[in-house]
Amino acid sequence: MVKHPECPQPTGVPRWVAMFYHPAQASWRVGAESPDRAPVLYAVGDMAQTVRARGDEVTVALWGPRDGAWQRFDTAAGRPAAPAPSRRSSPRRPEEPARLAERMSDRRHQVLMAGLGKAGLYDLSPEDEDAVRALVERLDEPMVRRVAHWLSTAGGREPGSPADR
Repeated sequence: MVKHPECPQPTGVPRWVAMFYHPAQASWRVGAESPDRAPVLYAVGDMAQTVRARGDEVTVALWGPRDGAWQRFDTAAGRPAAPAPSRRSSPRRPEEPARLAERMSDRRHQVLMAGLGKAGLYDLSPEDEDAVRALVERLDEPMVRRVAHWLSTAGGREPGSPADR
């Protein structure tokens, strides 16, 4: 594991801030910030996927408000990933069976990714992506929706809620 300096606390009023470590400059930089947690987590996942696609290692620190002060949160509890792209076709054109199967697979993938997002799992590792693909291939849409429902129910609380204390 590569050693890097501890992430400094962001300045200003406490809000949700994702800081990324840049090894070439040996520094931490703000990658996303917002008064709301969800957009920051989404951005972290999107940026993490881009960095990993380049073959680089991702190091992220997530800061947010708790009781009016800054608090560093575990990024494993808040991991963002971009949802699968939605592919829409014209309702007037009949679709080929292969195209329809691909569209339904994309839809199941999108439903699972949304469920994982609601559970607080945004930044998926390559092994996690493989697991999602395997579920998409093996489960029909009603079963995928059920799994996504379980995930969204499990991730229903926000950090800082009384259950986290």
